[in-house]
Amino acid sequence: MVVFSPFFEILKEPATVACIRLSLEIACVTVPLLAVSGILLGYVLGRWQGRWISALDFLVTLPLVFPPIATGFLLLMLLGRRSRIGIFLKETIGIEMIFSFWGVALAAFIAGLPLIVKQVQAAIRGETNRLIEASYVLGKSPTTTFFKITLPSIRKNIAIGLSLAFARSLGEVGVTLMLGGNIVGKTNTLSLEVYNAVFTGEYDRAFVLVFILGAISLGLICITRRLAKED
Repeated sequence: MVVFSPFFEILKEPATVACIRLSLEIACVTVPLLAVSGILLGYVLGRWQGRWISALDFLVTLPLVFPPIATGFLLLMLLGRRSRIGIFLKETIGIEMIFSFWGVALAAFIAGLPLIVKQVQAAIRGETNRLIEASYVLGKSPTTTFFKITLPSIRKNIAIGLSLAFARSLGEVGVTLMLGGNIVGKTNTLSLEVYNAVFTGEYDRAFVLVFILGAISLGLICITRRLAKED
């Protein structure tokens, strides 16, 4: 029988604090990006049709069905230190995507993006699309329509999609492992630290980390259920 160390003692350990802090820092970067990108992409995919729109829809949806480890490998080849994009980023803005904070942030962003985009896209294709057309008929500008008609009408969908996207990005492992490398103290997020704890036989630490992830997930589920029930 596994004897667990006191919960709060494990919670205060430097390794535990470090992975929690990293996950929070990643969330501070990715959540705003997910909100802005999700709304804009969902709006475009919901409003227009065509060959390029279908291609964009395919790319956005791909992370939902493509194995995360394979997605991470492709991004590793695309953004690696010897790739053209990787060299460009390094020389122009001094950012290395591989085995760095920004690589982990990119992994979290890619993992969560489809969930908020699909929520916004579905909302735009429904009643909101008719509201937009009615606003244009009344002579309102696209900017006014977007901020005063579109966003208020889909705010519940945005909140639900953002909650789901955040939960998915928090639990991301495959892409993060390829881009971040699971470097202890630098790129090991909460989810990766669960793997590390199990691998080293520290089941008490793994239990505490899983409890934290479970509590966050439960909170997000409650939020989405509450929002879904609202009129």
